[in-house]
Amino acid sequence: MDISEIIIAGDTAGIEWRLPVFRFKGRNAAAPKTYIQAALHANELPGTALAHFLLEKLQQAEKNGGILGDITVVPQANPIGTAQSHFGELQGRFDLGSRTNFNRDFPLISLADRDSLIDDLDRHSATDRLKRQLLHVALGADLMLDLHCDDEALQYAYIDDAFWPEAGDLASALDMEAVFLSDGESSAFEEAVAYAWKYETGQKKTRLPGRLSVTVELRGTRDVYPELASKDAEGVFRFLVARGAISGDTDALAPFAGVIAPLDNIEMIRAPEAGAILFHRDIGERVRAGDLLATILARPGQTNGALEVRAPQDGLIVTRVSTRLARRRSDLMKIACAQPSGAVRKPGPLEA
Repeated sequence: MDISEIIIAGDTAGIEWRLPVFRFKGRNAAAPKTYIQAALHANELPGTALAHFLLEKLQQAEKNGGILGDITVVPQANPIGTAQSHFGELQGRFDLGSRTNFNRDFPLISLADRDSLIDDLDRHSATDRLKRQLLHVALGADLMLDLHCDDEALQYAYIDDAFWPEAGDLASALDMEAVFLSDGESSAFEEAVAYAWKYETGQKKTRLPGRLSVTVELRGTRDVYPELASKDAEGVFRFLVARGAISGDTDALAPFAGVIAPLDNIEMIRAPEAGAILFHRDIGERVRAGDLLATILARPGQTNGALEVRAPQDGLIVTRVSTRLARRRSDLMKIACAQPSGAVRKPGPLEA
């Protein structure tokens, strides 16, 4: 195992960030190369815990000569966000300087232009230098796992339909309960990787066999436990064995049996007004159209001050917010459904 650092100079004097990168050299040039990163949103730490246990397993595999394809792991991909504490709260989703999401605005380029990402880096801000260097490393791989988590959530993933159904092996290995099939229309990290592969030859490819770029949502922000992280690390390891990146028993993974929903079939449940949230249903529950999901106490104690929020159609509650105070139109839940939502959705991500 080789450990190096990406050093990112700050935008003001006397500041720099150091980003550890763990690399394992494969012994088979034909085996798929893998890139795994965690905590691009710096306050989403289940992936960092997974990476810790996965690195232990990879080191043992390396001792046994079992690393077939090059593997790169970045356990904490966003030291800039990790340093952002505002009134005692870690602010890891948005860059406080530019107010942009750390997982948006990645350059959309062809794979042939990969090296242009790190040309003349000093002309870019620290956040953009971080994004460009992470993307440059990832584009040297065939398999890319970007480890995130939601607020309160089941285990699920965003997977571009260019990788489906082949990517069902990862969903099965990680015991996911849902897969959201994305449309490839955002500038998030996993979609920027997929974009580079799709336009590798100039003509857009609609299928990318043998490759995978995915955002894995490892349950919720508070689901950081050794038992869960160890189990998830074992799942990723099994996936890498199945894909031929690591040697080992290649027992076939069971077909994915969870919910598969295009983004158009995700009901984004939002608060009609501001107020305290009383949830009536939890993640993992299946609901029917008209079921009471939550009550918003918009005007406590007043006539008509409690507002009911009901399910627009049947589906599985995949996520729920952990806060209990809603702003008007703030997200409450994501429900995966068999039919498209009646709400109009712009192409791209479900959330900012």
